[in-house]
Amino acid sequence: MTSTTRPSGRPFPADFLWGSATASYQIEGAVHEDGRAPSIWDTFSHTPGKVLNGDTGDVAIDHYHRVPQDVAIMKDLGLQAYRFSIAWSRVLPTGTGEVNQAGLDFYADLVDRLIADGIKPVVTLYHWDLPQTLEDEGGWTNRATAEAFAEYARVVARALGDRVHLWTTLNEPWCSSFLGYGSGVHAPGVTDPAAALAAVHHLNLAHGLAARAIREELGAQTPVSITLNLHVTRAASHEPADVEAKRRIDTIANEVFLGPLLEGAYPERVFADTAGISDWSFVQDGDLDLIRVPIDLLGVNYYSTGRVQHGTPPVGDGTPGPDGHRSSVVSPWVGADQVEWLPQPGPHTAMGWNIEPQGLVDLLLELHERYPGLPLAITENGAAFYDTVTPDGRVHDAERVAYLHDHLDAVGEAMDKGVDVRGYFVWSLFDNFEWAYGYDRRFGVVHVDYDTQVRTLKDSARWYRELVRTGVIPTPDSAATL
Repeated sequence: MTSTTRPSGRPFPADFLWGSATASYQIEGAVHEDGRAPSIWDTFSHTPGKVLNGDTGDVAIDHYHRVPQDVAIMKDLGLQAYRFSIAWSRVLPTGTGEVNQAGLDFYADLVDRLIADGIKPVVTLYHWDLPQTLEDEGGWTNRATAEAFAEYARVVARALGDRVHLWTTLNEPWCSSFLGYGSGVHAPGVTDPAAALAAVHHLNLAHGLAARAIREELGAQTPVSITLNLHVTRAASHEPADVEAKRRIDTIANEVFLGPLLEGAYPERVFADTAGISDWSFVQDGDLDLIRVPIDLLGVNYYSTGRVQHGTPPVGDGTPGPDGHRSSVVSPWVGADQVEWLPQPGPHTAMGWNIEPQGLVDLLLELHERYPGLPLAITENGAAFYDTVTPDGRVHDAERVAYLHDHLDAVGEAMDKGVDVRGYFVWSLFDNFEWAYGYDRRFGVVHVDYDTQVRTLKDSARWYRELVRTGVIPTPDSAATL
């Protein structure tokens, strides 16, 4: 996609927060250094056949040793905020117990460097890299993991204090539960629908307990959030069976998180949908009160849309599926066995995901109408393409520039219609380890040569820098000359 269908020149409010985002296992490397212990992604990536090309995050982009250089890049881009995640097993190697001071010091130094350069630290406490020791005891199927997460949150809050601009408990718990324990295409690689549902509840509980722990340490006004990858799914037709297919997906994709987190209850339909899989006895009295803790902002991750109809889906063979996720012999869509995902019309990114900015407008409007007093932020949005450094030393990623241009205009359109969006974080700051796809797909606005670790600003980074500087969406064509 090299052209745009949305206008340029849209201005954003002066206080709109411009940032970028990364995740610990995807960038840090140094997996055996300074007391860090293995996470489930270390184990998963070293298991043959689990990650494309046998790639691992052992080195990734070596961010652990290159923080000064990487923060300098952020400053050069004019980033006002940086959303990063903390590796739980770097701070608490076994998930609980003795604190690893070297791990805490690494993040404290990063926070100090960001603040010194005028960049607001936005901390995500969990971006999928559970300490392997906790997984050995059941992981997110075990209630004790939620309790351990609260203590981990308390340790980090005590160490970083009020220097953090915004605390995010979890990133995309849908992926942690349904891809990790349902289809098994993400770590820890479990294929058990009942386990996935238990993980959903314990992740929800972990959020509530951690948010409370953070505020107990730092005060009741400490800003806390959670980030969800809410699915925008459309029915293939108005036929009742297809509408019901969409309803089932919406329930297991979105409602099992939005309901307890923001409304204090699971949707009744989920119990009927999954009655043959789980009795939900892991939900204890008082849990929903613990989960529904006031949040200051809801993070929204958005990339693409989906389309479904009533039908029998094919058995997955490990290739990318039309639902946007790597397929498996076990579906992540627990309780939706008679739902078939349909291919989406293009254009598509290198992930096979369709490009539809209107889906972001629709999602933001729906959230605003449902939760009118809740501020939102786009905490991830971006696109993977197969980028190369050209002989002129540049990375001319016109497709990504067009993607960002159109999705940022979509954010502006939603804001024009009254949606309270406070900020935007482009995914990702750097090319990095793209989970089960290894180093094959590149999401970064900064190109990384994985052999030399040389960083090169792509045209998209230069374009984004101009956007941050002016607060106005530049034309896509301007990127190559900035």
